[in-house]
Amino acid sequence: MRPLPEVPSAVARSDAGQSGAALVEHYPRLARLGYLVLPHSLSRDRRVLTAHALAQRSLQAARRAGPADGDAVPLPRRPGRTEVADPGYAYVRRQVLRGALAAGRPLRLRHRPRRAQFPPALPLTWGLRLFPHSGGAGELALEQRLSAVSGAARAAFVLRGLEGLADGEVRRVLSDAGVADPHAALMEADGVSAPYALLASVEFDPCSLQARPPDLPRRRRYLRAALAGVAALLVCGALLGLPGEGWGRGALSAPLYARNPAAEEALDPGAVRRVPMTFWQRSPRTDFTAWPTRGDRTEDTRLLRRALRVWARPGGGVRTSATPGTPVGPPMGAPQLLFAGEVGASAVVLFHDGLRVVRYAEPRDADPSEGAALDFARVDGADAASAGALVVERARGAVRYLTAPWVRKVRVRDLLAPGRAPRALHRSPDGVTDALTSAATAPGCRSWDAVELADEAAVRLVTDLGELAPARLTSGPPARPHDVSGRAEYASWARTACQLTAVRAHGVRTVNSWVYARQPLPEGNGTAQWLCTRAETWRGTGSRVLAQFQAPSGRPPGSRPPGVVVARAEDAPECGTRAPQVLAGVLWKSPGGRWYVLAAGSAQFASLSASGGVTGQVRGRLLAVRAGAGDRARLNGRLADGSRVGALG
Repeated sequence: MRPLPEVPSAVARSDAGQSGAALVEHYPRLARLGYLVLPHSLSRDRRVLTAHALAQRSLQAARRAGPADGDAVPLPRRPGRTEVADPGYAYVRRQVLRGALAAGRPLRLRHRPRRAQFPPALPLTWGLRLFPHSGGAGELALEQRLSAVSGAARAAFVLRGLEGLADGEVRRVLSDAGVADPHAALMEADGVSAPYALLASVEFDPCSLQARPPDLPRRRRYLRAALAGVAALLVCGALLGLPGEGWGRGALSAPLYARNPAAEEALDPGAVRRVPMTFWQRSPRTDFTAWPTRGDRTEDTRLLRRALRVWARPGGGVRTSATPGTPVGPPMGAPQLLFAGEVGASAVVLFHDGLRVVRYAEPRDADPSEGAALDFARVDGADAASAGALVVERARGAVRYLTAPWVRKVRVRDLLAPGRAPRALHRSPDGVTDALTSAATAPGCRSWDAVELADEAAVRLVTDLGELAPARLTSGPPARPHDVSGRAEYASWARTACQLTAVRAHGVRTVNSWVYARQPLPEGNGTAQWLCTRAETWRGTGSRVLAQFQAPSGRPPGSRPPGVVVARAEDAPECGTRAPQVLAGVLWKSPGGRWYVLAAGSAQFASLSASGGVTGQVRGRLLAVRAGAGDRARLNGRLADGSRVGALG
């Protein structure tokens, strides 16, 4: 019997290979990190087992995760640091830190408990207690000092000493791990006065252990009590299963699919809403509600019934994915049918229920009960600009789109080659495009194919970021974003496109990138550009902001290096309609070998200042101050109305 083909999900999955390799190579280091950060109120035996469990679970999380953290551009390194510059290692380290910090939070009835707050199921030892080897007086003193501070402060101290990270990168790692106030954690860690070299001692090595027996008489008593409890549960279960008020007929809970009109309508393929082909021309709204029902299997009742049932209650063999913030529950009534047909090696059905787009796919030439995929994407509040296309198939690093009925022409443009003319992309009569390479899942960043959707009003640029709904790309200030056009804007996006991996699989609706300042470089080295790139999500929260520094390059457009991300923030108002101002800085080395702190603010800034390791002040929004290698500066600016604003990030 030949194996069934696997239907690819329309939402790109993260590459777990790098994370698995990093876990195998640096397992002792990750276990030591978890052991040091775990709360010291736990026994040493439980800390050892929990540290190993956290390191092993990090690989499971990597297989379920969306974007890898390694896609982001790292901050400047501290001299002599020993961190492994590996995106896979950065990801599993973040998962270990998250689990270790969660283990220190108290259990509360109002909050869902985390897995790390309970004793680990694996690894598990019976009849033995495992402890690291004892150290000297210095290790004992460090153990006592670490037990007196919070888990976030322990994590900051360990990231400084064991990982060798600079404070700025420690703040970023702590923020990614869920610490609410990384700056406070660093300040608390400053109070731990101990040599960092002690962190490498065998006292804190959960991989070099000694074994001792537990309290044997107590273990016997516990075993007898457990056997008695199991026997009591078996008797109670047998009684509850008897006819009457137990689990049999007459129980208060309803059957799995309650027989009510809304539930029955949601599972009835004949009740799905079908939209005529010409309805969009007279529709008062130009969004997904105006999309016509298309495809060669729209009358296939069996296919539609399977899709609706899997949506309502997906089985264990169905691979399900959802963009962040998207509910994955069953339909609340009869959904709208957008598409049902064969695409590539799969039979695909697309539904829309007003809030979400749901994609069901099954193998075309195999048993449909195996290998199905179910994808959810939030698309509420869509308009003509954001409802131009949906991903209908994703397979082997390529995607196909289903385009809106008002899209007249579809072309493909390589963002990394701004001087190259776009090429036409063929569509079927149903609006399904030919397959094209997905830049969001391709290794490296040697090209970035975006799609131009032309209608009567505009030519809009969208790109695949690993989700059902492609993200729209725009340029211009936050108050007046517009579709990308012109040689200068395409050249700017050519050095920005590779940074889009930082917002991959994040539920992004639009990405706007604009040049907020141009700065003449010291010593007559040309003019640099400062850009702010903001990704807005469908759910409203979780926006991401990147500040870029693009130094001048003598290369022709398309071969220039990408910009350097010098600051980043999440859920920040900067560079948006509510707070369009942005300020960022970078430590730059001139071709002559001299170092400068460069900073630039948007047009709202009247003056800038630098303090800390480098001091300087200037009227206006451009700052250049001589500095030394490794110097740090704290940037502040004053707006035209007199208010003070700090740098992004």
